[in-house]
Amino acid sequence: METWILILASLCLATIIIFLKGANKKLPPGPSFFYSHMLLLTNSLADLQSIIPDLKTKYGPLVTLSIGSHPSVFIGSHSLAHQVLIKKATIFSDRPKIFPLRGISTASYGPTWRVLRQNLTSNFLRPSRIKSYSWARKLAFQILVGQLQEQQEAMGAIKVIDYIEIAMLRLAALMCFQENLDDRRINDIASVHDGLRSMVGSLIFNVFIATPWLGKLLFRNKWKYFNQLRGDQDQLLIPLIKSRIEAVRDKEQSVAYVDTLAELKLPKEEATNINGDQKLTQMEMVSMCSEFLVAGTDGTSNALQWILANLVKHPCIQSKLYDEIVAVMGPPPPPSAPGVELESVINKENLKKIPYLKAVVLEGLRRHPPGHIVFPHRVTEEVELQGYMIPKGATINFMVAEIGWDPVVWDDPMEFKPERFLMDDGGGGGLFDIGGSKGIKMMPFGVGRRMCPGADLALFHLEYFVANLVWYFHWAVADGCHVDLSEKVTFTVVMKNPLQAKISSRTKTTTT
Repeated sequence: METWILILASLCLATIIIFLKGANKKLPPGPSFFYSHMLLLTNSLADLQSIIPDLKTKYGPLVTLSIGSHPSVFIGSHSLAHQVLIKKATIFSDRPKIFPLRGISTASYGPTWRVLRQNLTSNFLRPSRIKSYSWARKLAFQILVGQLQEQQEAMGAIKVIDYIEIAMLRLAALMCFQENLDDRRINDIASVHDGLRSMVGSLIFNVFIATPWLGKLLFRNKWKYFNQLRGDQDQLLIPLIKSRIEAVRDKEQSVAYVDTLAELKLPKEEATNINGDQKLTQMEMVSMCSEFLVAGTDGTSNALQWILANLVKHPCIQSKLYDEIVAVMGPPPPPSAPGVELESVINKENLKKIPYLKAVVLEGLRRHPPGHIVFPHRVTEEVELQGYMIPKGATINFMVAEIGWDPVVWDDPMEFKPERFLMDDGGGGGLFDIGGSKGIKMMPFGVGRRMCPGADLALFHLEYFVANLVWYFHWAVADGCHVDLSEKVTFTVVMKNPLQAKISSRTKTTTT
């Protein structure tokens, strides 16, 4: 016990010295040094995301939490976010060094990050390759339809997230490994990812962000559990990686994401101790594949649930969307029996002809962004921002939800109104600049150089699944339930009470 007291006392003394050394710098306003640490040590990352908007109300659009050796600055203004992420992108595009995991989202801003990102965007996410995966999308949707029908017939109600999350993970695995995983392996991967997500959303993660060495010291058991999860992840993904590499050697096949990783060479970077060009290690390939699976599953499945929940809550919006789909596609075919190939699905070319669909998806992302705060940035040199000095090494966070709900930018921001994206100032449907190059109105995927490289794919998948689910089925709230749009902040922002829905075939509706 005395040992821990000495450790904590030493930590406090060291942190105070660091704090006093920078006391002459004019930081943005925020809670006191001690209150900032109290917030850190008594709230999880999820809880902090709920507290930050209150701090914005008190201190303004720039808020500083004096945590650890470097302050954390939170930005809640769309104009300031544009200044930081677009106009001063070079200074603000680094990442804090938290976990020693190789990934596009976590890599330091530099040559290795550029190689990893370019590999994903140019070698895998180019339009022709995404088009070639139409079979994977159709297969994932077909299995989802069969599962929804079986659950509806058996129980009369569907907990939607349970099925769409597995569908999105199945699709991501098909694209990553070109293998249709059985339900057991899908569930095993989902279970490990749930464990890793809970770690990131926990109080412990705050300590790792502020002082990584202290986090490992104080939370040795949790760190051990984290490494255990990583070991479980290795056992699940390494056989898939090896199997795919062997399959490619045996015969020519269409390209999976893991194929591009197997051939990738990293540049020499002194910061990462890479000596000359070097291929990814097996562990690094696991990290990259895991990042791909999580990115293709979490945000997309939760966004899809939020959109479906709003379509159930607002039948007139669902009806308008369905009418526009039918105007392009005609009436839907009857859903096939489980295991039987679907007669038809709405493809990418037809999605472009349904502007209200894109408006519904964009409004879902604006009203319910996947995260209230995107992955933090790190400042590479001291810089002035709105009269304040941001020190080198400071962590920069963005209040994504607050920016997307700004009443100065959006009329009735808390209402679900897809029509706002069909108006000229909303971007004319398909013309809305979600990348924020000219001005930031919302940033569900981040903005600037560290914007999610899979944003276009995520938008496409959301449109694809929303359109096909609404075309095939009428969606309503399950008997005895209601649509509760209350939020619960975890790794992503999820529905506190998941959507319980009932579905009925559109074919039956149109023939009666």
